[in-house]
Amino acid sequence: MFIYKFSLLGAQVIKVLTQAPLTSTRRISYLHRVQNHYLWPLRHEPFSTSAADKATEENEEKKICVTFADKDGEEQHIKVPIGMSMLEAAHENDIELEGACEGSLACSTCHVIVMDLEYYNKLEDPADEENDMLDLAFGLTETSRLGCQVIAKPELDGIRLALPSATRNFAVDGYKPKPH
Repeated sequence: MFIYKFSLLGAQVIKVLTQAPLTSTRRISYLHRVQNHYLWPLRHEPFSTSAADKATEENEEKKICVTFADKDGEEQHIKVPIGMSMLEAAHENDIELEGACEGSLACSTCHVIVMDLEYYNKLEDPADEENDMLDLAFGLTETSRLGCQVIAKPELDGIRLALPSATRNFAVDGYKPKPH
């Protein structure tokens, strides 16, 4: 937008300068008028901390509450932005959800169990690729999904996800992967 307005300003200045007699008074007044007309919205942007506060409030509204229950039954409540996968949310909040393939549907290490059937039914049906990977998951249940395929949306606010007691990975026993 700025480049467009700047190029319009330049084109009009060149047009006037080539057509008008070369007097300094004419150029200055015209440049001042053109500059005020095209650049006014750019020069008078208000700066306010309340605008930043409002943006923060809007971002808070665009998050849902998700509860992760680990293998010991301990629950961790987090806020997840709309559009983020549960795998990414778990990594950002130091929840031990592995995700060895980084969400590319090539493993089942981000297997989660949706604890409430009501929320499970709000999810889109799993794709064939996800079902193929879920077949390899440890502790598969009727409400199992891959965390990389569960995307936060407003109707999932309050969803509870359980982490299985183990994952099937080719890493050495006891190895705890770090998020990438």
